[in-house]
Amino acid sequence: MASFSLRRALAMAVFSALAGCASIAREHGVFEIQTLVDQRNGVALGWATDRETETKTAATLQTLLSVPLTADTAVQIALLHNPRMQSEYARLGIAAADVDDASRLSNPTFSITALHKSGEPTKFDGGLSVPFAELLMLPARKRFAAGEFARTQQSIGAAILKLATDTRAAWYSYVGAQQVATMRAAVATAAQTSADIAAKFHEAGNISILQFKMEEAAATQARLQATRASAEAVRTRSALNQLMGVSGALRQWIAGDRLPAPLAQDESADALVTLAHRQRLDLAAAQQEVTLLEQSLGVTRQYRWLGKVDIGIAGERETDRSKLYGPSLSLQLPIFNQGQGAIARANAQLDDARARMRSLELEIDVNVRLGVDRIAATRKIAEDYRIALIPQREIIVARTQENVNFMLVGVFELLLAKQQEFDAYQGYLEAVRDYWMARVDLMRAVGARLPSDADATDGTVGPDEILHPAPAASTPHMHHADGDMSGMDMSGGKSMDAASPPAKESKKPASANPHAGHDMNAMPGMPMPATAPPEKKPDTPTKPAEDSAPTPHDQHGGAA
Repeated sequence: MASFSLRRALAMAVFSALAGCASIAREHGVFEIQTLVDQRNGVALGWATDRETETKTAATLQTLLSVPLTADTAVQIALLHNPRMQSEYARLGIAAADVDDASRLSNPTFSITALHKSGEPTKFDGGLSVPFAELLMLPARKRFAAGEFARTQQSIGAAILKLATDTRAAWYSYVGAQQVATMRAAVATAAQTSADIAAKFHEAGNISILQFKMEEAAATQARLQATRASAEAVRTRSALNQLMGVSGALRQWIAGDRLPAPLAQDESADALVTLAHRQRLDLAAAQQEVTLLEQSLGVTRQYRWLGKVDIGIAGERETDRSKLYGPSLSLQLPIFNQGQGAIARANAQLDDARARMRSLELEIDVNVRLGVDRIAATRKIAEDYRIALIPQREIIVARTQENVNFMLVGVFELLLAKQQEFDAYQGYLEAVRDYWMARVDLMRAVGARLPSDADATDGTVGPDEILHPAPAASTPHMHHADGDMSGMDMSGGKSMDAASPPAKESKKPASANPHAGHDMNAMPGMPMPATAPPEKKPDTPTKPAEDSAPTPHDQHGGAA
């Protein structure tokens, strides 16, 4: 009876080792990762797992690229088409294969020996054995493999979220660089206009060679800055293309020309730290690793005395052709090694995992709080541009235009004021870009989209609106008593829309002004002289316009 029970146990072990010939499904574990990513990213994750899915993905890609590209659209394209996604998908397949291997015993070992003596029949000895120690460890191995597979899913989800945040940051960087390049081109055009006017004035003898060369140098510097800004826009577009995985004809997409306006208020640091500890998938993976190593240490201690144990069946055929059968046992005796090294290794691995988990928790806390402070600082900078510097520069342009019309200052002062106004607009656009880049970094630190992202609806002023402003609707008028210029159009400035303060002053001087010929409106968004510089009379020296003090008669447009 005992012999029958032993044979039955051996047979079950053999069948368990040989069972399970079905292949592993490629989609195993994909749904769980999709759920993890969708909950944190807000953009659906798509994986091309077969040719049919690849065909649908190509059609979806064409549709997404046929409309102006947004940050969410760019992320969706990256999650559909970036080759890094296929690499992560392959990593998931490797983890699934490890789980399958852990649920199976090693194959049984068959041995046979043939002994031959001259003049006598050959004697055969044979045996079949299975690793009994593995059979005892099988439940623990399956549990560890399942836990490691869940940890791998979390790690892959964290890598996918990193791709999403990298793509979102690249979109903000490109749109910001595109806006800056547009503004720098406008400033370069304005500087070149100033240099061209200076050349004509110098030729007429109205300005010195020093002032002419200063204008030329300023134009050259502005042109270099415009070229550098244009190159930066090309670089950021290429980086975004790489993250989205697009090339060839797919690179001919267009993006919006403006960033969203900074939000009025963001979440508190404490709330975001709590959210980060709950949402960071790499932290969840680190915590899972600590749990698995704690369980592994317990199993190592429990089976420290268990070495290699093989059980099986042995048989022998004698020379007289009689047969002998019976069970076999191979046992490794723990004399020299009682598992001390395995336990020490398991303890060290656990200590290392705990230290890395605590380090990651500290890094999350620091980065989240730093991110909140950085967002507050960049928002303050953008608000200072919007509320203070831009209106101040607009007023300076309006006053300078007035003074040019009355010949109180020269053309170059107005051109300089306009360039500085454009610089202020550019600074505002860069500050808005830095604000959204800071939000992406905070999103990276939190491990998920920020709750306030849904409030980002209003857009900033675009470069086209700055360079080609709409005409003022009010009737021009001037109040000489207190210097108020509230009815004047400020020659190319743009009152910021929902993200901007109301226009303090308008810019267009009264058309009845006798010196309106000096109004600088020949170029959209940039003042230019409407008349050529005065010709130098051969017998009468002409002073530079900016050095001439107009008489009261000149100021009121009276005739001599």
